[in-house]
Amino acid sequence: MARYRVGVIGCGGIGVQHAAGLVGMDNAELVAGCDLNEDALSAFGERWRDTWGDVALYTDYRQMLDRERLDVVTVATPDNRHVDPVVDAANAGVQAIFCEKPLATSLADADRMRAAVEENGVLFSVDHTRRWIPLWRHLVEEVIGGGQVGEVQYVVGTLSGSRGSLFRNGTHLIDALCYLAGSDPEWVFAELERGYEDHTEYRGDGGSDPSLEPSASGYIHFANGVRGFYTGTSKRSAGPKWHFEVMGSEAQIIVDKEATLIRGGKSEIIVAPEAAMSGIPAGVRDLVEALGEGRETRSPMSAAMNVVEVIFGFLESQRLGNTRVDLPVPRDRA
Repeated sequence: MARYRVGVIGCGGIGVQHAAGLVGMDNAELVAGCDLNEDALSAFGERWRDTWGDVALYTDYRQMLDRERLDVVTVATPDNRHVDPVVDAANAGVQAIFCEKPLATSLADADRMRAAVEENGVLFSVDHTRRWIPLWRHLVEEVIGGGQVGEVQYVVGTLSGSRGSLFRNGTHLIDALCYLAGSDPEWVFAELERGYEDHTEYRGDGGSDPSLEPSASGYIHFANGVRGFYTGTSKRSAGPKWHFEVMGSEAQIIVDKEATLIRGGKSEIIVAPEAAMSGIPAGVRDLVEALGEGRETRSPMSAAMNVVEVIFGFLESQRLGNTRVDLPVPRDRA
């Protein structure tokens, strides 16, 4: 069995979760980590010393790529700092990359990343975490996929709270709508949060201050005819952080902290199957398993690009007076 050499770029709390996905795997080992913050880097090395011995530590990820002969790289850098590590890792010959969301904060960066991954034949996954949460997988694969709601008519996602901007938790909301709809987005229209009417490009600081980025309300038309409603409105909204609805021809699903199936006037709680691992660590494990099995990941580049297209479709719709924007967004708006 091949034993993959793994390196983590960005060794803070999320990077620690990346490494946690490797624990107990016979075919993968953490051999290196990189971070500009030497305190975080040192803590990362100490955190995993008992598991993998002395992990090589770097403050320059290009040096790490040159020296460590890595098979797998994970990227946990700030939102607007994903493109160069992904492109450089792909060009350095790694076999698989796990990247934090959002894929990119410009269309030009997203296109560069996709080109590097595809030209080098790199297996890719982006951290849209619901794709590795057992309840969500069960909903999509067994409940919706098994026909329990009939034909899906529309999906609704509601996002509240201070981190509700498009490039922060908005990326998760868009991917969740695509995941529930089971289709690619074809066109959108949207209205941004009040006070951000002239916001046509990313102006954030890597995610530290969500007030620099807008929330939104928008519509997503999917290729299979499902209609998607993104309800963000304002980051000052009260209520639960997340709320989802799937309306089918025969039944309805409501997802808050738990999921409920409503059919024939009766409600039943949808029970999630047991799983040894969930969320971000499960995403990294899925990448390594997919590499060994020769399959696609559960959150591939195509899905990541769909989210970026919708985000910039929303921004372009706002710029044009809240009109329909066909996807992909014209690249002269990148």
